[in-house]
Amino acid sequence: MRATKAVQKILANYEADNAGVKGNLCRILMNGKLGGTGKMIILPVDQGFEHGPARSFAPNPDAYDPHYHYQLAIDAGLNAYAAPLGMLEAGADTYAGQIPTILKVNSANSLIPSEALKDQAITASVDDALRLGASAIGFTVYPGSAAGLDMFEEISAMREEAAAKGIATVIWSYPRGEALDTAGETAADIGAYAAQIAALLGAHIIKVKLGTDHLSLPAAKKVYEEEKIDISTQADRVRDVMKSAFNGRRIVVFSGGSKKGADSVFDDARAIRDGGGNGSIIGRNTFQRARPEALEMLGKLMDIYRGKA
Repeated sequence: MRATKAVQKILANYEADNAGVKGNLCRILMNGKLGGTGKMIILPVDQGFEHGPARSFAPNPDAYDPHYHYQLAIDAGLNAYAAPLGMLEAGADTYAGQIPTILKVNSANSLIPSEALKDQAITASVDDALRLGASAIGFTVYPGSAAGLDMFEEISAMREEAAAKGIATVIWSYPRGEALDTAGETAADIGAYAAQIAALLGAHIIKVKLGTDHLSLPAAKKVYEEEKIDISTQADRVRDVMKSAFNGRRIVVFSGGSKKGADSVFDDARAIRDGGGNGSIIGRNTFQRARPEALEMLGKLMDIYRGKA
C-alpha cells in the first residue's frame, strides 16, 4: 500500500507513535474513494446500543443485518466502518480485510434513568480489536459530566494498551452532563474545548459534533469577543475546532447527527471541507435511507471533499 504525500504529511504529525499505529492510520487514510486525499468518511453504526433497534433501523429494515453495514461501507468506498463488538463480530469473517474497522469499546443506552450520571460502560477490549483485525478502538468521553474524569482515566489506560499493540484510538468527544444545558452541548467554545480534551488524551482521530455560534462559558466568551475569534459561519466554527486540535495536527471528523435533508448534509460537508476538517463520520443519515439513495449521497459527499461539488 502506497502512502501519498498528503497522507505522509498527516502521519508525520504523530511523532510519538510506533509503526503499528501509523500503519493502521495509513490503512484508514488510504482506503476507499477518498484514499490518499487526507479526507475521510467513516460509517458508524453504534445507534442500536444508544437509541434501540426500531429507532435506528426500522426506517430501512435491511439495516437490522450487520452485514448490510459492512457491504454499504465497502460498496460506497468509505475509509472505515465503526461499530460495537457484536456488530463487528457478526461479519468479521465474511468481510475480513475488505475495509478498515474501528471497534467501539464503550457504550450507553436509552434505558438508563435520566437522573443517572452521563457515562458509558466498557463493552469490549483492545484484545477484541486485535482478534477482529480492527485498525482502531473508538471510545466516547463526556466532558461536562460528573463521570467525565473517570472516563478520561479509562481511555487513558486503554489508549496506552492499544498503542503498545499497534492499534490507533478514535475518541468521540461529546460535551454532555450536569454542567451543560442543551445549548451548551453544541456551543462553539465548548465544542472546541471538547476537541482539545480529546487531543490531550492522545486521540489519533477526534470525533466531535458541528457547533452553533452560541458561546456558553462566560470566561471563554470574553476571550472570543476580545480576540475577535470568528464563529459566524459553520466553516469558521470548524476552523476554530481544528485550531483546538493542535492547530490541525490531529485528524478531526464531524458527526452527521440525526437524519435530516440531503441538502443539509451536503452543506455540512462543504463547511467541514472549507474549515479544514478531515471529513465526516455519518451514520443515520446514510443507513436509514434506502441503499441506492445512501450510495448516491455518499458519492456526492466524496465529490464535495474532493472539491468537485
